[in-house]
Amino acid sequence: MADNKKKVSAITSMDEDFAQWYTDIVKKAELIEYTSVKGCMVIRPYGYAIWENIQRILDGMFKATGHENVCMPMFIPESLLQKEKDHVEGFAPEVAWVTMGGNEKLEDRLCVRPTSETLFCEHYANIVHSYRDLPKLYNQWVSVVRWEKTTRPFLRSREFLWQEGHTIHATAEEAIEETEKMLNVYAQFCEESLAMPVIKGKKTESDKFAGAVSTYAIEALMHDGKALQAGTSHYFGDGFAKAFDIQYAGKDNKLTYPHQTSWGVTTRLIGAIIMTHGDDNGLVLPPAVAPIQVVIIPIAQHKEGVLEKANELKERLVKMGLRVKLDDSDNSPGWKFSEYEMKGIPVRVEIGPKDMESNQCVIATRHNGEKAFVSLDELEASVEAKLREVHDGLYAKALENREKRTYACKTIDEINNALTEKGDGFIKAMWCGDEACEDKVKEETGVGSRCIPLEQEHLSDTCVCCGKPAKYEVYWGKAY
Repeated sequence: MADNKKKVSAITSMDEDFAQWYTDIVKKAELIEYTSVKGCMVIRPYGYAIWENIQRILDGMFKATGHENVCMPMFIPESLLQKEKDHVEGFAPEVAWVTMGGNEKLEDRLCVRPTSETLFCEHYANIVHSYRDLPKLYNQWVSVVRWEKTTRPFLRSREFLWQEGHTIHATAEEAIEETEKMLNVYAQFCEESLAMPVIKGKKTESDKFAGAVSTYAIEALMHDGKALQAGTSHYFGDGFAKAFDIQYAGKDNKLTYPHQTSWGVTTRLIGAIIMTHGDDNGLVLPPAVAPIQVVIIPIAQHKEGVLEKANELKERLVKMGLRVKLDDSDNSPGWKFSEYEMKGIPVRVEIGPKDMESNQCVIATRHNGEKAFVSLDELEASVEAKLREVHDGLYAKALENREKRTYACKTIDEINNALTEKGDGFIKAMWCGDEACEDKVKEETGVGSRCIPLEQEHLSDTCVCCGKPAKYEVYWGKAY
């Protein structure tokens, strides 16, 4: 029991200090370790296993929509990067440069990939010649480097893992359809696999991706009321094609500029899982991405037949295709309960001599701590139902938090009052479309525009800032 309390007390309460709580979780759950390179992290096996499951599910979704994986170089010549002016200006503050190759100074210094639009454009210029070559639906799983000033594990690091999709199409209509389709793929993944509700929307002009015509995003609300951009999808129009002289011969044999898209999610999603579902006992993982979905704890395992029965239960669950761990170490059951609560394993199965006599086991669910006695004859069906229960329970709790922390406001005073009286959250308010008003809202309230939701509500006729006729409903918030 002492070990139990010590392990849990090592986590700062989220209500006391949310930032420290987050740091405690990533360390105590053994997701990361810090390194001698500031802003970079070691993703430990348990943390990387979560990423592998995210990657596996998303990769399947991408391939089901016709995409293929490729791999581009990690270095971009400065001369290549300079071809798209808006793009390079947008990334300039975050770029890391290689200036030496061995003992020789490079004539054309190399950018360490912050994103790969320019590399894909160079490649497309070499391989796209005819309408028959289109579309190209590509994706890559790589790491990128952005020289962030303030870093936090998973949420904002100088090197991180991601996938970046890059597609090129004959027409604007096809490219816009692709942009919206991939936004929907991300939303579906977050809600069905991460149990995380999201708002789908379009970024304002001032907040769109450098070089994009339009940027779409999914926005999630964390437990503390701050927003997290969980994924983005960009429509580039033909701007990159013109900058890189990518043209194709159409059916009429006339040269035409194609239209492009880009879309991506990162290891930031692991941070989103922690801040959406975690609690003061540690990590809480959605079953779809949990490295271990079920842990089996033998009680009084020194007693005759207990370990044999525990192994039998494991084999039955593994045959279902589940990821199962049997902990037969000599640690106490209490220590094990605390350990696997910390690691967020969705379902725990307990089996001991008395359970065996009654042909039953105990099943505990991590998200709510509830326990139930279950007949061993119904083990498979019961575990499957409990895993669904965990996912549904996590989603419902996250949705409840978002709804409780979403405030409809008609004036700047109402925004400030809502934030002061109720705490951080999403602000729904109308906007005239003027960037000056967007800036003033942030200056006077501390909340920035997150997105223009695709599903619009008409909250009022006037802008929350200037009182002029409103054009859009906008979600505003403080963000990670």
